[in-house]
Amino acid sequence: MKLKFTSILCIITFGCILLIQSCSKNSDTSLGTSNAKDTWTIIQNNILTPSCATSGCHLSTSDATFIQHNLILTSAVAYENLFNVASNNAAAKLDGILRVKPNNYLQSLLYLKTDCQAPSITKYGSSMPLGSAYLSQGKIEFIKQWITNGAPKKGAVVDEAVLANNNLCIQTFVPLAAPLPSEGFQLKINPFIVNPNSEREVFMNRITPNNSTIYVNKFTMQGRANSHHFVLYGFQNTSLLPPANSFRDLYNPDGSVNATTLTQMQNHIFLGGGTDVNQTYTFPTGIALRVQAATSWDLNAHYFNKQAGGLTGENYLNVYTVPQSTVIKEAQSINFSNFNFSIAASTRTTISTNYTFTQPVTVFMLTSHFHKMGEKFQIRIFGGTRNGELVYENLDWQHPRVINYSTPIILKAGEGLTSVVTYNNTTSKAIGFGLTSENEMNIIFGYYY
Repeated sequence: MKLKFTSILCIITFGCILLIQSCSKNSDTSLGTSNAKDTWTIIQNNILTPSCATSGCHLSTSDATFIQHNLILTSAVAYENLFNVASNNAAAKLDGILRVKPNNYLQSLLYLKTDCQAPSITKYGSSMPLGSAYLSQGKIEFIKQWITNGAPKKGAVVDEAVLANNNLCIQTFVPLAAPLPSEGFQLKINPFIVNPNSEREVFMNRITPNNSTIYVNKFTMQGRANSHHFVLYGFQNTSLLPPANSFRDLYNPDGSVNATTLTQMQNHIFLGGGTDVNQTYTFPTGIALRVQAATSWDLNAHYFNKQAGGLTGENYLNVYTVPQSTVIKEAQSINFSNFNFSIAASTRTTISTNYTFTQPVTVFMLTSHFHKMGEKFQIRIFGGTRNGELVYENLDWQHPRVINYSTPIILKAGEGLTSVVTYNNTTSKAIGFGLTSENEMNIIFGYYY
């Protein structure tokens, strides 16, 4: 009896050892042999470092785009900057999309931005890497499977054979269909070439085709791949309009700023658009923008090309109208400017300016405008029970943030907005208001009714 019990105990013990060994292998989240590379290491070395952590993109805080994305993807910090971290992308943040959400690739912006065919890509801006060839299908699938398997930092959780598919992701461009004449009209920036290893920012003054006053309640925008932004502007002074239907470049062939184009930009009033080049903006119900016959609008597009061959830029704007009888309130433009300020040489200073409304208003969109000395542009509520409340902040002078408020800002007569702008004058002379990038500006743009 004792011998039989001992034999049974040995069998049970051996079975437990096998079970423990099996569990140990599963908890390691590893695939294949013990010397297989960590999946994350492969992603970092084969994808992020050569395609993303490059100068001007996600390499350092000095990259021109860092203020927008606040994301560094070098090997020392990339994982911690991605795993379970919220994105700076406003639309993604609103949808609860994380940079990497373990076990859910469709809720992970890393996947959505690198798969150029992802259905939601137009909602969250341009595909990445911007200006370069898109990733291969194998690399995209590798990222997808890594996220699906929990996105661990350690462990081989995806078969390296997945990377063998070297076919590049291809984003097909289908031009935006124009509205029916009864619905509105279409304006566009005609196709143009962006030279290899360069960027190009263009403006085109288009004249609206309406012969009488119309009311606009929706804009739909579309741009080709590698378009960094697409913005629609009106003009403050209609006696100083640039030539119609002609390309105007912001940069000269030698890379210097075109002074004429820059001066024309100072006559702008923001109407719509931003760094998400494929978007639709609809005014609140019953609100529309009144547009006079044959109005000049400036269409502005910016493209990057980091490839050896030229690429094509092209942008579309659909404008949708509503009958005047459906318009309860007209959208009015906010154009609050401080013309009288001075920034001493070699000085960092913050300038606050209060603006008030003479009647009750509802503000539903805000953006800002300053030049390269500007470090931070804040907008706060002035007066009333919310006095001093921060409602807007922008850190990027070249590509200002645009906020469309789902809950509008309601202000009483006598209340308003305060611009709180921090400048850093690194020059040896005092700087004040001016039309060139060597001077400064301090403007709140927006919409209210």
